[in-house]
Amino acid sequence: MFKTKKEIVFVILAGIFITNAVVAELIGGKLIQIGPFVMSIGILPWPIVFLTTDLINEYFGEKGVKKLSLITACLIAYAFIILFMAIVIPAAKGISPVNDEQFHAVFGQSMWIIIGSLIAFMASQLIDVWMFWFFKKRTGEKKIWLRTTGSTVISQLFDSFIVLGIAFWLPGKIDFDTFISSGLTGYTFKLTLAILLTPLIYLGHHLIKKYLEEDHPKEKQDN
Repeated sequence: MFKTKKEIVFVILAGIFITNAVVAELIGGKLIQIGPFVMSIGILPWPIVFLTTDLINEYFGEKGVKKLSLITACLIAYAFIILFMAIVIPAAKGISPVNDEQFHAVFGQSMWIIIGSLIAFMASQLIDVWMFWFFKKRTGEKKIWLRTTGSTVISQLFDSFIVLGIAFWLPGKIDFDTFISSGLTGYTFKLTLAILLTPLIYLGHHLIKKYLEEDHPKEKQDN
């Protein structure tokens, strides 16, 4: 472990990937308003997840992303179990600076939201990796922007509507029109951020390639 620079790169990317995915779930209960549009603040870390997903795809392949996505889904489920236990255990009355009602208001999540988040995450990641390699097999090492943005365009369309559908529309918390408008708003926001982060994909690709070639300067990277 950590004997090669490629292993170090994977651990760093995996850490960034997992941290942003888990944080997105934890902060998802807060809604923000941008002009007339309302969306969850949990959308904010997802472009970083897209970015690391694409870099892992480039250098560690389809299997690397799938395994990491499965591990992350398990860690998200674990985080919710710990939060559930923390909610159930009563606060020390008169001592704890945060009472049970305040803690529940921030971290309380319904089972529908948990299930919706996990299903949406796994579905979008599997679609993303499939689309990424669909484009890469046809463009080779060229047009990095096409496979990164193209995979995000498709995968996040599913993600945006799956989580809202399972967590809010199916239980009857929102009507169909609100479901569609909220899904389109979240999708547009995530897609816009993903496009704006495209230069960082090229920068990350360049830095990682240069870093890995220091070990094998004459060896061309497979990915």
